[in-house]
Amino acid sequence: MKEQATKVFALGTALLVMPALAHHSFAMYDQTKTETLTGVVRQFVAQANHAEIHFILLAPDRKSLAKTPDGKYVEWGVEMAGAAAVAQQGITAATFGVGTVFSVKLNPLRDGSNFGSRVGAIAKCPMDAATKKPIMPAAGKNCDSVAGNTLSGGTTF
Repeated sequence: MKEQATKVFALGTALLVMPALAHHSFAMYDQTKTETLTGVVRQFVAQANHAEIHFILLAPDRKSLAKTPDGKYVEWGVEMAGAAAVAQQGITAATFGVGTVFSVKLNPLRDGSNFGSRVGAIAKCPMDAATKKPIMPAAGKNCDSVAGNTLSGGTTF
């Protein structure tokens, strides 16, 4: 009877642990590529397993939002650690609210979809105290190049 109970316990433990280990494979992201993108937050999604920031890409001139040939905004998403973990890094819905301009490095999805997994810190463009508008990076540059930027989730961009 003791041997049977041990087998049942071992099986039960394996069934509980395997889903946790199999929760997420980063194989869907191309870890040989790192893209640096700058955009405007559209939505912060706080989930237990993975927090996400959905954003609209800025055009290379950094004066307008990027659009597809048919006139739709180019939207991207970036996946991070769970909401509690990124909150400890200063990444929350309050610090990355709608309209926040930021730059992020990510490993893009292998299938070419506009989504990726965050790599390193996120650089947030500062706000102009007088106008209450974000100070935009120069054409072709990112928020890490703007004086007064803040980094969240790491010490280097």
